[in-house]
Amino acid sequence: MINVGLIGYGAIGQDIASYFQDYFKGEATLKGILVRSPEKIRNVPNSGCILTNNADEFFASGLDVIIEAAGHNALESLGAKALASGAHLIIVSVGALRDETLLHTLKETAKTNGTKLIIPSAAIGGLDRITAASMGKLESVTLVTRKPPRAWKGTFVEQKVDLTSLEEPVCVFEGNANESAMLFPQSVNVSAALSLAGLGFKETKVKVYVDPTIDKNTHEVRAIGDFGSIKLEVQNTPFPENPKSSYIVSMSVIKALTHLFSPVVIGI
Repeated sequence: MINVGLIGYGAIGQDIASYFQDYFKGEATLKGILVRSPEKIRNVPNSGCILTNNADEFFASGLDVIIEAAGHNALESLGAKALASGAHLIIVSVGALRDETLLHTLKETAKTNGTKLIIPSAAIGGLDRITAASMGKLESVTLVTRKPPRAWKGTFVEQKVDLTSLEEPVCVFEGNANESAMLFPQSVNVSAALSLAGLGFKETKVKVYVDPTIDKNTHEVRAIGDFGSIKLEVQNTPFPENPKSSYIVSMSVIKALTHLFSPVVIGI
């Protein structure tokens, strides 16, 4: 039995937790959840799950795997502690790794403690192919992200376009993944994952659109190299309560978790 801990209990965290009720069939159990305000949580998945805002208590609860689903600040402050506790760490907030110091710290902590920092595909596809292609010469990698107006509420995009009256797609960003990960910490984590799989943050090209003609979060990956080429588009159904993210994110985390105990592993 694998003991799993969860950092964060928003839309993604709750969706991840829901899988422990009947999906794992005794192979993994959700043993602890770390949140800022435990008193606000009403739907803890099982009676044996520890719900706490005490990081020391959480990390000392005998966890084999920790899943981070609480944002960049949580990964920055708790990522190394998670790996040092002896647990593998599966992360959602990949965009935080644009900070080279943080990435180096997490790598070294994992190496020292015999643990792994695991980055799931989350909202994007093709990371297995891009990673494989990077074993040879990879010439270019481009990401084009399109999301409907409601996904951009509460972001700086509201200062650039009127989300309520938009009728045509508008490009609100064009640059590299290093810049996009900084500007869109919740919305373009996919650019960070793609960068780590391939050419790095500064060489991965990114375009971001507000698109009133769609109702799903759409990501298109294009890459060229010695391997040939790839053009892949994914359309993700967003969470109603958090349209910046999608159901496939938690599904991808669960897939990464199953890889740790499954006798057959596909797509890595």
